[in-house]
Amino acid sequence: MAQSADEMSLQVVSAVSNSSLLQPGFSLLNFDGHVFFFGQKGWPKRSCPTGVFLLDLKQNEFKMKPAFFSKDSCYLPPLRYPAVCMLRGNAESDEYQYIIHGGKTPNNDLSDKIYIMSLVSKNSKKATFQCVEKDLSGDVPEARYGHTINVVHSRGKTMSVIFGGRSYTPLAQRTTEKWNSVIDCLPSVFLIDFEFECCTSYILPELQDGLSFHVSVARNDTIYILGGHSLQSNTRSPSLYKLTVDLPLGSPAVTCTILPGGVSVSSAIVTQISDSEFILVGGYQSDNQKRLVCNTIVLEDNKIEIVERASPNWTPDIKHCRMWFGCDMGKGSVLLGIPGANKQLISDANYFYILRCKGAEEDKEEELTAQICSQTFTEDPGDSLPFEDSEEFCLSAETNSFDADTDTYNEDDEEDESETGYWITCSASCNIDINTWVPFYSTELNKPAMILCSSGASHWVHAQCMDLPESVLLHLSEANVKYFCNEHVELNKGLQTPKKVVHLKKQPMKPLQKKITMKLTTPVKKSFFE
Repeated sequence: MAQSADEMSLQVVSAVSNSSLLQPGFSLLNFDGHVFFFGQKGWPKRSCPTGVFLLDLKQNEFKMKPAFFSKDSCYLPPLRYPAVCMLRGNAESDEYQYIIHGGKTPNNDLSDKIYIMSLVSKNSKKATFQCVEKDLSGDVPEARYGHTINVVHSRGKTMSVIFGGRSYTPLAQRTTEKWNSVIDCLPSVFLIDFEFECCTSYILPELQDGLSFHVSVARNDTIYILGGHSLQSNTRSPSLYKLTVDLPLGSPAVTCTILPGGVSVSSAIVTQISDSEFILVGGYQSDNQKRLVCNTIVLEDNKIEIVERASPNWTPDIKHCRMWFGCDMGKGSVLLGIPGANKQLISDANYFYILRCKGAEEDKEEELTAQICSQTFTEDPGDSLPFEDSEEFCLSAETNSFDADTDTYNEDDEEDESETGYWITCSASCNIDINTWVPFYSTELNKPAMILCSSGASHWVHAQCMDLPESVLLHLSEANVKYFCNEHVELNKGLQTPKKVVHLKKQPMKPLQKKITMKLTTPVKKSFFE
């Protein structure tokens, strides 16, 4: 196969908050260029009750800031290895939502629910989502994980398509030794009509084996499925399947064609860089070998072309690690993670990279316009024995990360700074900078000390900018007195001048005190009965 000459760049990034949440199986959602994390391995804690975080990337560091749900939203549990896909009203629409189906809960239960998630509002301080659970009728897919979901458009209609995945062994077939063993789901294709909230399953003769952790890409009325792992045969499929969905006025028609030129890979990730071009990254080509080769996938005129392309300059850490994980960030970028070294003090620490599959100029021009499956990128613990050791990183992280409420300072737990005004310019000589501020007073912990000026409508000023000694700051904070900043002190000198107080002199009651003392000190004769 010919190689694409486009270069891919690899950027090292570090997580400065909630990094222990970034474990294999998470998903990323891209809303208008803002990337949100979903799918932590434990139940949400106080720092973020929803379990959804904004990934705020600045200067090779990213903070995970909590997101919120509207009051009319249903509860969305943190789900790992779900099927996630973007849903538009039509192919040209700028408004979109995300479909979330299946996945594992922190209790290792499997979900059969399907959710529609949309962004209600977003500003510099707060992102609010709406989540709605869909109650489907008909052939509802069983609970599963490691599957894919895509959206197809045909004859002005829209349908969602679910395929593959794994599920637990049915209760009647379980044994004590293998109670939580998993099996491949049947190779059925599910069509979901969200307008009528109904689902229909199709069995196609070309699809003989159940697949999980495969890749699927969609364009118009066609879905291409490649790779994936089969537990029954313990193989990674080299086949390339083409699903075509026709949506006439009557019943839908689903056909499948097996094409040459597939890729034998599991747990790979795909990101879209243009309307018709995708990049296939990583995954595993065998039970004990990662796939370091990348491919370009081009969908045009109802056909597909898969071309090997020049891989990025993988770091030695990436080349020699046994496992890696990550997810599509949208717009041609991928977040990759590898386990940290065993010698690290923090056992659950991971190293992270952002792989950019196109140049910076293209990033500004291109927008994510077609439907793709955002399949998470890692091998499941049960996929193959050689990778079971690597899952220990996840188990230790789960134990250490969620055993107690955080005792350390979490900036996301503080109130809205736009209301408290800590980072304002309080005066012409104000030198408080959010990026360089350090504690000045012994009473300061994580925010600069402020004092309220009583002039006019009142306003807050920094105590350090007003040159207040710490003793004066403590006095003003304890006493109920008025204070005026440097700019208003001249206007309010009269108010600051204390009024003269005339003290009244009182005559002491010395004779009375003396008489009482003498009486009390006179000994009293005791009676016989005492």
